[in-house]
Amino acid sequence: MSDQTCLVIGASHAGVSLALTLRKEGWAGPIKLISEEKELPYHRPPLSKEHLAGKKDLDGMRLRPSKIYDDNAIELLLGTAATGIDRKAKSVILASGEVLAYDKLALCIGASVRKLPIGQGLERVHYLRTAADVKTIKSQLPSVGHAVIIGGGYIGLEVAAVLRSLDLNVTVLEMEDRVLSRVTSSVLSDYMNDLHTSHGVTIATSCRVTAIRPGQDVESPMNLECEDGDVMQADMVFIGVGVQPNVGLAYEAGLEVGDGIVVDAHACSSDPDIYAAGDCSWHRNNFYESEMRLESVQNANDQARVAAANLCGKRTVYNALPWFWSDQYDVKLQMVGLNNQYDQLIIRGDPKDHEKGFALLYLKEGKLVAADCIRRPKEYMVSKQLIPLALQIDPALLADINNDPACWREAGDASRQLNAH
Repeated sequence: MSDQTCLVIGASHAGVSLALTLRKEGWAGPIKLISEEKELPYHRPPLSKEHLAGKKDLDGMRLRPSKIYDDNAIELLLGTAATGIDRKAKSVILASGEVLAYDKLALCIGASVRKLPIGQGLERVHYLRTAADVKTIKSQLPSVGHAVIIGGGYIGLEVAAVLRSLDLNVTVLEMEDRVLSRVTSSVLSDYMNDLHTSHGVTIATSCRVTAIRPGQDVESPMNLECEDGDVMQADMVFIGVGVQPNVGLAYEAGLEVGDGIVVDAHACSSDPDIYAAGDCSWHRNNFYESEMRLESVQNANDQARVAAANLCGKRTVYNALPWFWSDQYDVKLQMVGLNNQYDQLIIRGDPKDHEKGFALLYLKEGKLVAADCIRRPKEYMVSKQLIPLALQIDPALLADINNDPACWREAGDASRQLNAH
């Protein structure tokens, strides 16, 4: 393996983790990490939070210092776009025309923002995915009085919180009947709605924007036309309506794709010499017995490590429980598991108590499958441990806030032993 080359396309969380783990697992040949961005790889979650707020600069967000790549003999090819894969010749074609040969290839090409067919070409209409996007947005903020955010998902709400902290007037427009409707229960949606309105954000649901018209000049407000006939004005528009996986390279190379690059339990694509990890991968999750694509740092890092081990000849299976987080104002929301397959919801605590917080525990057939926690780190950590065990737990025990979450595990173990007899 000492003379074999591994190319890694994409230098975000998955790509960097995969390249470094390759060395740790014993890959002795050349490793080349290809990135379209000219920046040294950086953490993306702070983009819509601390970085946009001006509390953390880009150098404070680097995934690794440049010395780490040098120490691990990882060649960084920044500002380099891969435009094609020749599987027969085992090579990658770059935008410059250069051709790089590989023995093994890893695709960590992530996802791109989903764009709407409105507001195109208007310099005050923004999407946020890269550090360059944040730089452009921040340069315009001094002249912004009213910002409108299209999309009431996590990215939209995080941006709303930051812009309110900068004392801007902020309106969030969501086409569904509640914010976060695609990712959580109505209880958490109501809480987040109340949290933002209490900070001065205006939220309008069941509102679909059909057009964005420029003002009379660059300093005049833009006009947003809604499906119901309403028109509102904005100095800046931010659009956050989700992302879509970057599958173009894989599709054109003839790899199997779905809502992402299809991989097996070992993160291997339909080509035995090509692996994929992170936001771009479509994989099976054994906890929920279904295929899915996850957009999270945890998934990117964990799956990348599995891919790296298997690139080095091991047979490691990816079997990680998904977890996520979101910071808005002074509130940290911690989520573990997927709550789209539950038949019972336990509310632990009072969702109206903004000081003590609460936990939403999602059960299916009496087993904990997911949890959303506001200011409840104990419930979050215990849920993270319990979900993989698939234990039957008394709902009354989960709901009783007088019980320490540590006792859930004991009750679940006792239930399993009783059923075993």
